[in-house]
Amino acid sequence: RRYFQRRPQLTVGNLKPQDIQDFYQSLFADGVVANTVIHYHALLRRAFQQAFKEERIDANPFDRVGRPKKNKFHGENYTQEELLTLLHLARGDVIYPAILLAGAMGLRRSEALGVRWSRIDWEKRTVLLDTKIVEYRENGKKKVEPVEEMKNKSSRRTLPLPDPVVEMLTLKREQQSTYQKMFKGSYNKQYLDFVCVNQLGELLRPSYVTGHFQELLEKYGLRHIRFHDLRHTFASLLINQDVPLINVSNFLGHSDLSTTANADVISGMFQESSGETEPNTSEKKT
Repeated sequence: RRYFQRRPQLTVGNLKPQDIQDFYQSLFADGVVANTVIHYHALLRRAFQQAFKEERIDANPFDRVGRPKKNKFHGENYTQEELLTLLHLARGDVIYPAILLAGAMGLRRSEALGVRWSRIDWEKRTVLLDTKIVEYRENGKKKVEPVEEMKNKSSRRTLPLPDPVVEMLTLKREQQSTYQKMFKGSYNKQYLDFVCVNQLGELLRPSYVTGHFQELLEKYGLRHIRFHDLRHTFASLLINQDVPLINVSNFLGHSDLSTTANADVISGMFQESSGETEPNTSEKKT
């Protein structure tokens, strides 16, 4: 807005591609991130395209301007000790299952929230990932729903369950059974097949998980990372354990090849997360 206030001579009819480029550069100079500039570009381009269709202008100047490039974000990884500390402190929290699934199996947020009881093979100790949880707005209201359509073909995969995850799932199943009996008719039975639900059986919103995760880090004085960085941390820890890169890629759903990474390696990495051993919290970073 400040940019156009400084150039009152600009109108819909005389706007040139260079004016648009100058506008974008002014946004970047003000510290606006590329994703926001991309949003402005798409919005303005549609508006000018409508004006072109209505013959209010002779051409759409945005057709001659390249789409701004996205920022390259470099995430932060936790060390193994930091991750174990987080897992110890977050035990009992409503998003703990999602944190463990991301940190101990490398799942995306949507994949972790979409884990289903019917996809778990307790005998083989594996889980099929074929459902994700999406959040969107409809008529001004936030809605959450399961979608059996993964990000790509390789995202639909079967993974071995490491010991800490099996333990968490066993306790979570007992806990959900208790809540069903406790809350009776108030318990949401629509999502009985899902692991990551709250005390009333409602699906966890992805945006809630992201926000609450930051609150947990603040509460316990832990170094701030994004929830998605738990997935990066998992990959980094596996690589440090000399797990072949192709196996790590398979775990993360980046490849069409079958998963062959050893779950025993992961169980060993996270054995302290069961709570049997107190992690060292004396050197927590803020």
